[in-house]
Amino acid sequence: MAKDSNRNVSCLLSDSAARHPDRAAIIFGGSTLTYADVDAAANRVANLLVSRGIEPGDKVALSSPNVPYFTIIYFGILKAGATVVPLNILLKPREVAYHLADSEAKAYFAFEGSAELPIGEAGWLGFSETESCVDFFLVSAPQSTPTAMLGEQLSTGVAVDYAQAVADQSSTFETAAVDDEDTAVILYTSGTTGQPKGAELRHRNMRDNALAGPDMFGVDAAHPDTYLCVLPLFHSFGQTVIQNGALAFGGTIVMLPRFEAKAALDLMLTNRVTLFAGVPTMYWGLLGALDEGVDVATLAANLRVAIAGGSALPGEVHKNFKERVGVTILEGYGLSETSPVAAFSVFGEEPRVGSIGKPIPGVEMKLINDDWTDVPDNPNAVGEIAIKGHNVMKGYYQRPDATAEAIKDGWFRSGDLAKKDADGYYFIVDRSKDMIIRGGFNVYPRELEEVLLQHPAASLVAVIGVPNDQHGEEIKAVIVKNKDHDEVSEADVVAWGKEQFAAYKYPRVVEFVEELPMTSTGKILKRELS
Repeated sequence: MAKDSNRNVSCLLSDSAARHPDRAAIIFGGSTLTYADVDAAANRVANLLVSRGIEPGDKVALSSPNVPYFTIIYFGILKAGATVVPLNILLKPREVAYHLADSEAKAYFAFEGSAELPIGEAGWLGFSETESCVDFFLVSAPQSTPTAMLGEQLSTGVAVDYAQAVADQSSTFETAAVDDEDTAVILYTSGTTGQPKGAELRHRNMRDNALAGPDMFGVDAAHPDTYLCVLPLFHSFGQTVIQNGALAFGGTIVMLPRFEAKAALDLMLTNRVTLFAGVPTMYWGLLGALDEGVDVATLAANLRVAIAGGSALPGEVHKNFKERVGVTILEGYGLSETSPVAAFSVFGEEPRVGSIGKPIPGVEMKLINDDWTDVPDNPNAVGEIAIKGHNVMKGYYQRPDATAEAIKDGWFRSGDLAKKDADGYYFIVDRSKDMIIRGGFNVYPRELEEVLLQHPAASLVAVIGVPNDQHGEEIKAVIVKNKDHDEVSEADVVAWGKEQFAAYKYPRVVEFVEELPMTSTGKILKRELS
């Protein structure tokens, strides 16, 4: 297949910029950037990279929160034909060095950050430990003063000030031609087992997943949506569904660097947000912030679509959001390795609570056993989800053995356990690695969490397995209490659970905590619980 610039994912931006240059593309703080602004700024980044010797296929890393620089640099890297390697902004220097070396990144853009989150300093320290990475660009907010460490590097020219570097670059650029199979993005998995692995996502993977918006939730370029972007853009959910999906159809992205429920609600009202996507804990946070000062009627009137993904949406959160906001949350499913969306609630139909919906167009799903054989097709059969289609990654970067374990005959095994009903709707049972085996019985934490959330004292719940000499594992529930339930004890919850579950299932151990540890994307970090 001949290389073609029109196959480059960056055309999601440039094509929309050509159609409506004056439309608002990004709103951040008190500033608005038009499509023409963003496209021109991305062209300057592309020209900068070419001037530094970056060639098509080279890897360029990016550490940035949800600020316009992320989108501008992301598309500038793609325009140059290079591969974007977005990094989690919480990485420490050692971890930055690992990711830069593992991806073989030749250049690195790092946002300066703040005293509380020194992204730039961590990035610089990681970069300086990586021989293969040659160029370090420090991205600073306007009028900010670099720290002493970074200022010294800038003064010596070892680090380059991003604003100065792009200032003299041309605002036009001829987008590099690519092949559908060329790698557009390398997304690193969370690394819950072993070192993080880089999922190689082709241009066609990223492009086709972003263009699935009309099928998934009725996106219409003639009536563009306004998206609240609070999901981290370095993660696949925010990157594809919000950033790329919005720009592909001429939408407006309202950026919020860090999720705070009150701030999110204020932005939704001020900017008339029509599409919100978040992980379940974000919806839990929004519900907790809906006080008398929030104009819920206007919020609901504007909000056309509410999307949940990243982890299973508790039924109680689904029910409460519909009751209090009047908007039904549509649940989707996917992984970094699937660009990410693989399944979604059927748009226009009442969703089945607890279901991740059906495979999106162009994607197939099935349930398999450990040996890759198909699970019998009946509603009670539990199997691991396998996925095949336009969204499945090329493989793990430079890890052929790991790729062979994960992909067979085009099918990617997800590690998620599910059931499928007679109508083809999938229901997540649990992560296979989260499954608890107590006394030889399989116990799925998701099932217990759903029921425990119905206890009046439970606001947020995580169920884990803890070592036990007699049963191998014992079941423990870690619970954040609702307000005004101080009288409820751990023993009360154990007794209540005993009435709800079979003898081998109910949690014998309960612990109340003020908060649960979470990833930067809002997923509960069960591995930090004990």
